[in-house]
Amino acid sequence: MTGVQTCALPIYSLSPNTEHKLKVLNHKPKRTRGSKVLIIDDDLDLCHGLRIRLQVHYDTYFANDAGSGLSMAFTEMPDAIILDIGLPGYDGYFFMQSLSEIPGLAGVPVIVLTARDRFTHEWRCYDAGAKRFFQKPIDNRSLLVAIEQLVG
Repeated sequence: MTGVQTCALPIYSLSPNTEHKLKVLNHKPKRTRGSKVLIIDDDLDLCHGLRIRLQVHYDTYFANDAGSGLSMAFTEMPDAIILDIGLPGYDGYFFMQSLSEIPGLAGVPVIVLTARDRFTHEWRCYDAGAKRFFQKPIDNRSLLVAIEQLVG
């Protein structure tokens, strides 16, 4: 035996005279299409949950208020933005208005994901430039389909 044993997990020999072989079992590198999704929501748990769901398909970033969301959008140049309307300080409507005034970001599709009622806010969101409107909670499939349709 050469000092390296292979079982469910590799065992490594640290002997300097031993040939080291590393076998990686079932290794699949993270594959993204290079598309970036920015999540802007003041609920940190929701941001982390969405990031976990989306990072398999997209490079994900998040911010917790409109101001840091605008900074992050300018820095990362996302391909899509998931936005809550009820943010601290400036709300999601302010964010969408500001986004539309920034060259290079005005055409980025915004998906609104909010706990606010559909009757009052859906038409306002579309009027402000949103491409999709969803109420929380949202199922993974609906969100992924919306992103795929908008990003391509």
